[in-house]
Amino acid sequence: GWGSFAEFGEFQTFQHYFKQTNLSNMFVELQLSANLENVASFSAEGEDFRWYLKVKCSNCGEQPEHFVYIAADESSEVKGGRGSANLVAKCKMCSRENSMSIVGGSVKAYTNETSQFQTVVRFECRGMEPTDFSPRTGWVATAADSGILFNEVDLGELEWCDYDEKEDKEVGIYEVKSKFITVRG
Repeated sequence: GWGSFAEFGEFQTFQHYFKQTNLSNMFVELQLSANLENVASFSAEGEDFRWYLKVKCSNCGEQPEHFVYIAADESSEVKGGRGSANLVAKCKMCSRENSMSIVGGSVKAYTNETSQFQTVVRFECRGMEPTDFSPRTGWVATAADSGILFNEVDLGELEWCDYDEKEDKEVGIYEVKSKFITVRG
């Protein structure tokens, strides 16, 4: 059993203290894998691209079911004069203000060199961490042979296909999977 509620409460307090003193910034990379058909690469387009994430409070472990988005062209002030961040959110459980930013210059294209996981963006996280990703829309794909660009690619269904008329071939992105890895600064 869990022992008495009081013991559990003390454990929570200890955990809270430990996390309070250990709130350094954490870097998390989003990695994607996909099967590409006649596609050289695809990438998130523009500073206004919305990365839809589910996030967990690193302090109390609360993990809301809804997605929030983070975009490089949006920022909010962080309380206590700690500058600004692309996403600032208050945890509904512990009321802690947490923040996350997209590391400048970290957005990369996913290429057809390998169908294994590749990092496409790096987030700097303070007090929150991403747990799930929804690709949605705003991607740009480049056809492998013709180099034709397909804009507004929608990966909301975790796949996309179109037709490269120049090469007379179907192009597609299939079986999009995502995972997060924690990296050192």
